[in-house]
Amino acid sequence: MGLRKLLRRLPVERFRNPPPVVSVLRLNGVIAARLPRGLSLATQAAAIERAFAMPDLAAVALAINSPGGSPVQSSLIYRRIRQLAAEKKVPVFAFAEDVAASGGYWLALAGDEIYAEDTSIVGSIGVVSASFGFQDLLRRLGVERRVYTAGENKSLLDPFRAEDPRDVERLTAVQKDIHESFKDIVRERRGAKLTAPEERLFNGDIFTGRSAVGVGLVDAVGDLRGTMRARFGERVRLRLINTERKRRFLPRLPFLSSARASSPLAIADMVGDLAAAVEERLTWSRFGL
Repeated sequence: MGLRKLLRRLPVERFRNPPPVVSVLRLNGVIAARLPRGLSLATQAAAIERAFAMPDLAAVALAINSPGGSPVQSSLIYRRIRQLAAEKKVPVFAFAEDVAASGGYWLALAGDEIYAEDTSIVGSIGVVSASFGFQDLLRRLGVERRVYTAGENKSLLDPFRAEDPRDVERLTAVQKDIHESFKDIVRERRGAKLTAPEERLFNGDIFTGRSAVGVGLVDAVGDLRGTMRARFGERVRLRLINTERKRRFLPRLPFLSSARASSPLAIADMVGDLAAAVEERLTWSRFGL
């Protein structure tokens, strides 16, 4: 007999009638496998498994604060949560904090019910791609770009060449496919709760939490603790699942060695970290955060 079953035989109320447990899984950050602090299935899979393995589990709560990112990673995380919810027969509640937009809202759709604050930013159901064009810069520097490909579309949207309308057309077609997948998930999960025309819901616009309730993207305004206590009683225990990734035993300290600091690998690491930080910051800034 397991220890938990044995404790329930004791004449002690807290053993015989343990309080319900709600696992709290924080999904915080830009959704991207290639960013050091990005959300991806690889970084979240273990935490998701732990969230659904908690004893006396009544529900799993998702605390979401994400401006979006990779549609693939959004879909993978969403799917893993829904798979475990079905296997364990456990309800899932999603709570938008500052922002659950674009891929962040995709994650929120893993919840059987979605809640937000009045001033949360929700929605942005669309697909965006952004890049730069440097062809004039190269010409001013006297640099000639040479690219050789096997496959006529291999150099799609090369930033060092003038924009080709055919490349834009191909990219737009891909975006439309991804957008349709996103819309299908919203229709599947929100269904009859949606009360606004699709032209308004799926045009990439954002909503405050309060206005999102009005169009059916969110079920109600509410916070995690208050909603879970109202649903499962004041004895409910909220168990935060640790989603922190393992830190390096020794952080990257290139200044400890001048030779190391000036090496191509060290410089590439620093440039890569800086580029990732800029990209992450720009993603958040789209929503004024």
